Amino acid sequence: MIPAISSMTSATQALQGLSGAGAGNAASLTGSSSAQPTPFSDLLTDAVGQVDQLEAQAHTAVAGLMTGSGVDVHQAMIATQKASMSFELALAVRNKAVQAYQQVLGMQF
Repeated sequence: MIPAISSMTSATQALQGLSGAGAGNAASLTGSSSAQPTPFSDLLTDAVGQVDQLEAQAHTAVAGLMTGSGVDVHQAMIATQKASMSFELALAVRNKAVQAYQQVLGMQF
């Protein structure tokens, strides 16, 4: 599979995993599932770790390209695009969370 397509596939699977985690939480409330649900904070921590890992891989690929240590231009570009897309997704999630927090603050009880 082409690396860019596999990256998009893994990103889609990660997002489906997040939505599946919510379904697992609902199943555990009804008692139909014996598996422990993953805390949301752990999911966010793992996602930030993956963004950091992709950025480190992109930095390594670009450094390898600049030093001429056998890294292909295509590999470096794909690594930088993966890192860029993952950072943009994390930024969008953060913005939505801040927006939701501000809406909750604006509610009158």
